[in-house]
Amino acid sequence: MRHRRKSIRLGRKSAHRKELLSSLVCNLIEEKRIKTTLAKAKLARSLAEKMVTVGRGALVENPADRLAARRRAISTLRHEKCVTKLIGEIVPQFTGRQGGYTRIIRMNRRSSDSSEMALLEWVGIAVP
Repeated sequence: MRHRRKSIRLGRKSAHRKELLSSLVCNLIEEKRIKTTLAKAKLARSLAEKMVTVGRGALVENPADRLAARRRAISTLRHEKCVTKLIGEIVPQFTGRQGGYTRIIRMNRRSSDSSEMALLEWVGIAVP
């Protein structure tokens, strides 16, 4: 039975899954919109929203809290440039918002293996 098992495994080991999600969120930060499968989009959405919440801690007055928030984001995403862009560009646009920073738009199924595809994008940020 799978009582209280929260993680969705995606058929990968934990280290591979963490790297995959980190890569998806970094690509979301860079490109503002990504196209992926629905299951990956749902997992990446939760991590992206957590990273915005952590990034909001980097905008506080106390320098020690700012550094701690930045280091927490770097330890999760593993790309310092992505964290810098997250804190510098994305987080300030969500200062007045309580949550719901991303949206998932379902698309047609992929023709090769018929898996459900989705667009994952930031709410209120224009895609270039």
